[in-house]
Amino acid sequence: MQKTIFKDKYPVWRLELKKSEIKQTSVAEIISYFKDKIQNHAFAEYIILFDHYKHIEKIGGAIIPEVLDMQNIVFCFGPDILDTQIASVRPRSIGICQLEDRYIIEFMQPPSDKAHETMMEWTKALESKLKIS
Repeated sequence: MQKTIFKDKYPVWRLELKKSEIKQTSVAEIISYFKDKIQNHAFAEYIILFDHYKHIEKIGGAIIPEVLDMQNIVFCFGPDILDTQIASVRPRSIGICQLEDRYIIEFMQPPSDKAHETMMEWTKALESKLKIS
């Protein structure tokens, strides 16, 4: 995984997976994979799926030609509320983008080290679920 800084301030983690190297064959299947991880986590809560691509299409916004699909799975890891500011960094989102030959999985680094480790593990595990020819 690669760490980038988006807009000079947001730490974003990114994993690019070639379609030929991953078991899942669509954004929907990758979303399903993450939804299963969330639902089987001790205290994570699935919230909603946001179809980013369809939203931008609907409002007539610009989409770069390389992007074929883009969706976000939204969920929360919140095991406690120890500060009012926690609401400003919850919930979490993992973005899945489909290009012609690959998928890009990205998420902004959460403030919780444990949540960050879990999101990294889930994302990296996609690489180990390779297609069998």
